[in-house]
Amino acid sequence: MRIAVADDEDMVRDFLSTILTEAGHSCTAFRNGRDLTSALQRDTFDLVIVDWMMAGADGIHIIKWARETLSPCPPIIMLTSRSDNNDVADALNAGADDYIIKPEAKNVILARIEAVMRRSAPQPEKPPRTETYGPYRFDRMNNSVWLDEEEISLTSREFALALLFFRSPNRAFSRAYILETLWNSVPDLPTRTLDMHISRIRSKLRLGPDKGYRLQTIFGHGYRLELFDGDS
Repeated sequence: MRIAVADDEDMVRDFLSTILTEAGHSCTAFRNGRDLTSALQRDTFDLVIVDWMMAGADGIHIIKWARETLSPCPPIIMLTSRSDNNDVADALNAGADDYIIKPEAKNVILARIEAVMRRSAPQPEKPPRTETYGPYRFDRMNNSVWLDEEEISLTSREFALALLFFRSPNRAFSRAYILETLWNSVPDLPTRTLDMHISRIRSKLRLGPDKGYRLQTIFGHGYRLELFDGDS
């Protein structure tokens, strides 16, 4: 997963970055609430962890802002030293998905993260071989897509990229998120590589109004697969 962490304490940011990276996640850390909210407007994250007291914007403000502004809003965990029951209630009522009191053991933090993600996006234990979206049927066994009665062959990367979009229609994915998720953040990856894959998916799957889907470029951000409304 791609996780954003905001805390004004260096030791806490380093601790979280270390345990999240060791657990196989990608962690982006921010020193204050202002930088975090700015990043959330231009980038994509699967989970956000925020401290309560920070410069720029405190944790409660960030939670309320995210719930009102981001669509979809990623799950948010409040990680703070404030332990009063009223504080816990205020954070949860503001929209936090969980509340962790500092200091906490790394295995508990990781378990809480997994629990939040299970609640927010439950996944079947074993993904089905085929997934159908409108006229498209994805076959995970051979990386092919059936469009009505026609089989379309995709490379493994094209297949994974297309399925990422179809599983989350109308969700904007940043370029950084896609590259980290599908290319594992290869540092020397040419910028045009993702653009070429997007172009091939559009062409091979013939995405457009007549098929009910269009793959939109969000300039300065990334891409979004939109369900097409024929009346718009």
